[in-house]
Amino acid sequence: MSKDATIDRPFSVLVVGSGSREHALTWGLATSPSVSELWAAPGNPGIATLARTLDLPVTDIVAIADLAVALQIGLVVVGPEAPLAFGLANLLRERGIPVFGPTREAAELEWSKSFAKAFMRRHGIPTADFGLFADYDAAMAFARGTPLPLVVKADGLAGGKGVVVCATLAEAEGAIRSILLDDAFGAAGSRVVIEEFLPGEELSVIALVDGERIALLPAARDYKRLGDGDSGPNTGGMGSYAPVPDLDPALLDLVRATVLEPAAAGLRAEGRSYRGALYAGLMLTTSGPRVLEFNCRFGDPETQAILPLLDVDLARLLYDTAEGKLDPADIAIRPGAAVCVVLAAAGYPDTPRAGDVIQGIDAAVDSGALVFHAGTARRDGDLVTKGGRVLSVVGAGPDLEAAARRAYDAAGRIAFAGRQMRRDIARLPVRPLA
Repeated sequence: MSKDATIDRPFSVLVVGSGSREHALTWGLATSPSVSELWAAPGNPGIATLARTLDLPVTDIVAIADLAVALQIGLVVVGPEAPLAFGLANLLRERGIPVFGPTREAAELEWSKSFAKAFMRRHGIPTADFGLFADYDAAMAFARGTPLPLVVKADGLAGGKGVVVCATLAEAEGAIRSILLDDAFGAAGSRVVIEEFLPGEELSVIALVDGERIALLPAARDYKRLGDGDSGPNTGGMGSYAPVPDLDPALLDLVRATVLEPAAAGLRAEGRSYRGALYAGLMLTTSGPRVLEFNCRFGDPETQAILPLLDVDLARLLYDTAEGKLDPADIAIRPGAAVCVVLAAAGYPDTPRAGDVIQGIDAAVDSGALVFHAGTARRDGDLVTKGGRVLSVVGAGPDLEAAARRAYDAAGRIAFAGRQMRRDIARLPVRPLA
């Protein structure tokens, strides 16, 4: 595909976000020959070693758009979901700034689970049967008539914590009460989605969508439970790996044909401009792949494992996607595998502790791993935990076993009080979790 003059010369890039996913994106963009200058808002201490950081909250979309205009930014890459839900992509496009990330209307596929379920029903995309309720009694009546286990979800964005797999009716009652009556998730819990439980194996597939064309990135798996053996509470993700070994190419063709292409076509038909990353969280059931959720951005922690496998000019690729000029042939994949191990703070996920001094990152990097920051901060010259998921440690190698060894060797060199880490990433099949 020919490139116009605008994208044949280097341009400045602004990354929006402050997590490990955004650090990984910044790392990939920092090596892109198309980048003349790299900015991040708000960034984190790791991102600050690669880009100039700006202390702006991701939800202050007017300030971010004003800044992009003032700095003559050539591409904005939106990492997290909140600014998309607030309409950052809409505002940037109105001001003539290319943006990798869908409009608020398209991002409703993530910020409203009820919309996503109805959208999938309208467009014939396979997913679990469900009911949607704002009334507690109606929700309980539906739960009583649904085979156990069942899944209860807060309708809106809940930071990866609004999903409960319920083995008993008492657990379902507790989850429904917490969301609808106890206001556990605020406005995100004004309605509740109750779904049938889907047994099988999980799979994460991320596609780049430019409004017309789609291009699949290497498939990945992530681990949502806190503890080894898929025990403990649900989290935002404790690790991931890519690619998924022995995955039948015909299965990915099926995912493209039954999930991703219908989703892109449905969004286009409904006038919802989608230019960005579309994440399909799937359950591979005996009846074929079923969608657990759509995310309207790169996954976290999947991105940390996928980006090291891409042999691309990342800035050019994301720009072309943002401008509706994606060429899937531009995506080259390196051989080998990558494994991401998340290091979490004491008390995560319920009451993560901040302020513990972090040591050993240089030693981890010297061992050949990548270390991406998330919940970190600087205090009196020390790097300290800022709560939640603190770091993503990524090892790459010729195969999954070698990549896992490198990731765990590096992770073992990093220390902070109360550190939590799963020790079975890429060594244990992911059990079903909706």
